[in-house]
Amino acid sequence: MTMAALFFYLFAGVAVASAFMVIASRNPVHSVLFLILTFVNAAGLFILIGAEYIAMLLVVVYVGAVAVLFLFVVMMLDVDFVELRQGFLQYLPVGALVGFIFLAELVLAFSSWTFGAGVTGAVANARPAVSNTVQIGRVLYTDYLYFFQAAGLVLLVAMIGAIVLTLRHKENVKRQSIAAQNARTKAMAIDIVKVPSGKGL
Repeated sequence: MTMAALFFYLFAGVAVASAFMVIASRNPVHSVLFLILTFVNAAGLFILIGAEYIAMLLVVVYVGAVAVLFLFVVMMLDVDFVELRQGFLQYLPVGALVGFIFLAELVLAFSSWTFGAGVTGAVANARPAVSNTVQIGRVLYTDYLYFFQAAGLVLLVAMIGAIVLTLRHKENVKRQSIAAQNARTKAMAIDIVKVPSGKGL
């Protein structure tokens, strides 16, 4: 067994096990942690097939942003998941039917899917001169530069809007006011008191 096959079985086994634990864990925080582990192992699988850019996206975007956001939301909202699970059994037959339909579609798709003549040899011989990250970067920062910048501006506005909408000021808390500090004058800042001789400290 080669090292590539060994790492494939390692990443695939841990990914499947952690994905099962995402839906099997009773604690939602543990479920999010298992979800992060699933993303990391999926990134390892992408690295094995040479798609290092997609692996980096999984780690940076999903693990670094989405999964951590889920974790903070679960911990901050303190949702009563016991109450949410009370109606689980009444939806179980419908969920089982939908799952069976998806399983049947996957079996039918993979059982009738085959490689075309000469496709495997062409894929094996297609060795790019540069990596996937370099190729995607060239296209992204040349042909689609303005769209990329527009997407960044939209995300920035969305982030600022979310902060403004969810910010709550507590009462009786001193806060720094830059405008008030810049508007202070010498007369407002200090108070000169003339103490009579012999009446000081």
